Amino acid sequence: MTDSDDRQDEFRPDIPSPARVYNYILGGKDHYPADRVVAENTMAALPSARDAAVENRGFLRRATRYLAAEAGMRQFLDIGTGLPSNGQVHEIVQGVAPESRVVYVDNDPVVLAHGRDMLHGVDGTTIVRHDLRDPDAILGDPQLRRLLDLDRPVALMLVAVLHFVADSEDPYDLVRRLMKPLPPGSHLAISHGTDDGDDEVQQALDENYKTSSSAHVRPRSQVETFFTDLELIEPGVVWTPLWRPDEASSPLRDDPARSVCWAGVARKA
Repeated sequence: MTDSDDRQDEFRPDIPSPARVYNYILGGKDHYPADRVVAENTMAALPSARDAAVENRGFLRRATRYLAAEAGMRQFLDIGTGLPSNGQVHEIVQGVAPESRVVYVDNDPVVLAHGRDMLHGVDGTTIVRHDLRDPDAILGDPQLRRLLDLDRPVALMLVAVLHFVADSEDPYDLVRRLMKPLPPGSHLAISHGTDDGDDEVQQALDENYKTSSSAHVRPRSQVETFFTDLELIEPGVVWTPLWRPDEASSPLRDDPARSVCWAGVARKA
């Protein structure tokens, strides 16, 4: 689905959206009663949910800064971007290198509306409407092609989105199809929910996290599989608070398993 298919009648505030639920958990303002019910139920079942969301955003910021400042990436493709919050990818990378280009991808009408408003007048950025499950449509999007040169390295950001893809939809193949056309020097950044630290996480999500997309947690070994044939950047696949931590406040630094999320960055040789 492309931007031209973005119809007002598709907006359903009565159906909880993962992006809006996440926004509420983070303390944002862009949510509706149905989203708040799911968020409150989820936080009651998983008391570390809010801290885990904060840690995930921290990983996104640190990984983006690493990719821009240390790996020298100047093109970013952020799929499943969610609602805007402090430290968006384009703000970080263009703070390092103003010429950097960023394409955001999401399929939520509210995310798209806020994203277009946020990016209005910001050179080198755009947001397009597609689903992660259709890599060919994403990589073939005319707006993306105008902004990103796929013959040059691209940083593919899949932060807290792959756990919304069921095994039956083969998330590993989706990642391979997204990475295959990208040239050597491209990078992949992933964070992914897990029940490795608490075997009741999936049950809690099944009972409480009832949104337009179901969540499917995976163990560390399966998250590592997303990076097959790529060179993992140190420290490898670790809990989100432990991926190159900085001096900023980290609510779960001393108990990282409560972040219920693995994270890693890898390079295509």
